[in-house]
Amino acid sequence: MVPSVFLPAMVFEIGNGAVAPIVAITALELGASPGVAGFLVALLGIGQLVGDLPAGSLAARVGDRRAMVVAGSLSVVAMLGCLLAPSLVLFGACLFLLGGCNSTFYLARQSYLTEVAPVGLRARAMSMLGGSHRVGLFIGPFVGAAVIAMTTLHAAYVVAIVTGALTILLLVVVPDIETTPRPAALRTGGGVGLLETLRTHRRLLGTLGVAVLAVGATRAARQVVLPLWAVHLGLGAAETSIVFGIAGAVDMALFYPAGKVMDGFGRLAVAVPSMLILGAATAVLPLTGEIVGLTVVAMVMSLGNGIGSGIMMTLGADAAPPGNRLRFLSMWRLMSDTGNALGPVVVSVIAGVWALAAGIVAVGGVGLLAAAGLARWAPRYSPFATRAMVRAHRG
Repeated sequence: MVPSVFLPAMVFEIGNGAVAPIVAITALELGASPGVAGFLVALLGIGQLVGDLPAGSLAARVGDRRAMVVAGSLSVVAMLGCLLAPSLVLFGACLFLLGGCNSTFYLARQSYLTEVAPVGLRARAMSMLGGSHRVGLFIGPFVGAAVIAMTTLHAAYVVAIVTGALTILLLVVVPDIETTPRPAALRTGGGVGLLETLRTHRRLLGTLGVAVLAVGATRAARQVVLPLWAVHLGLGAAETSIVFGIAGAVDMALFYPAGKVMDGFGRLAVAVPSMLILGAATAVLPLTGEIVGLTVVAMVMSLGNGIGSGIMMTLGADAAPPGNRLRFLSMWRLMSDTGNALGPVVVSVIAGVWALAAGIVAVGGVGLLAAAGLARWAPRYSPFATRAMVRAHRG
């Protein structure tokens, strides 16, 4: 699965990671105010959120791998537009398009992996996919920084264009994994539409889907509360980056063990502890008063986040009906991405009305509620049956 699934995912994310630090700076260079620059950065998430449902329809129409190629191709166009944009309007449109491309690529690769990964190895496969995402986003800023140091700020977009083209090449050249052929109508749901899918699975989406939304909110807020509290403590950019780097290393180191535990002992063995640790660590973050304490708490937060690598994709793959996988997964991603969008909003609203510490504690509480929701609604799995499936797959 490495050359056909994980490598393209990692390369694609390297490009995203390279441009992430300079999007707001580019907006400021084009004449945006800080508030407008923040909105333009948010357009990436908005585009991803809006693109979730159409992404399912596109993948159902053209297939998972072709949808990834389409998304990669359009992302190259969007990155080129960001590089050459003469105005904020065009720059914002390119960011919105890029968010939609990300949505399509993420959905299609999850759907493809759900199709080709044996059930007994599914959690490990999804965790490795999540790990590929983390590794790419970790490498990207360093690659972008190196290129910027040798050239100009906008060279980071060139890095993303090159990685996008390389992703397309990998998807076209590397053959699909051999699987048992299935009729397209069975794989995509045939004539079943989004509304019918929603009606059929409304109970699941209204229970476990809400828990997944809370997971996404807690995880997304983590990326906001750490730098905000670092600034509150008076730390500089270099010190904050060191804290992020140490925490990121902890996060990346755990994705394969997380999948192995999920396959061997069930999804709840990872899902609930992940949210308990992340939620509790987030809630105690305001108690830190210097860089050492902040680093320790950031590492614990990354421990919780890391052991949950791939959990939302795994739960979605488990719950997806074989006869309507793509449209169900598009709704599942919509719930997750809605949480990603709401997490920072919760922090900002409560911080504006009350105090930053209150907003951080509130997000920690959301993480604990997510743990409770997962414990209540996530399906149970027999570890003995899972191990038997792994042994059968290995022959």
